[in-house]
Amino acid sequence: MKTFEEKWTAWLDGKLSGKELTDFEASLPDLAAAEAEKRNALKLGAFLKEQLAGQPLSNEEFFSHQIHERIARENESRSGGARSTWWTIPRLVWSGATALALFLITTVWLISQNEPGEQSEYLTQILNSRVDPGANPNAKIYIFESKNDSKVTVLWTEGLQSLPADYAAK
Repeated sequence: MKTFEEKWTAWLDGKLSGKELTDFEASLPDLAAAEAEKRNALKLGAFLKEQLAGQPLSNEEFFSHQIHERIARENESRSGGARSTWWTIPRLVWSGATALALFLITTVWLISQNEPGEQSEYLTQILNSRVDPGANPNAKIYIFESKNDSKVTVLWTEGLQSLPADYAAK
């Protein structure tokens, strides 16, 4: 089943006929206005065809041949005859060796920043662990304290239903 727009376009183009044409024209609310719009659309189509018609070219094959020859000459002058690329094999080898050397220098420098026996400032330490068997036999309490100057302490509890009174915040 065609939509209204498809039927409208077919009606404007004069491609509806018979029962389909009479049914479509009967479905239009104002046939006179639609006929006027159809005439205007046909006038506009004729005007556009007249104004937008292509200009005839003379000697088309010669023109095309000239363009192809010019493009070929420009491509030849740009490439200098032989096609060369910036990424030749020696340049690729030197680029790879330079990248590897920079990687090794950066790695050695980063490793030398931390001395082997020194602990990281972000390392935490478990200070103590105590379980109150009365609260929950499966409970575990961990206290972590940071080694840097900010003295941050974290209390980690597992399996506790409530926190014992001696761990209240002070």
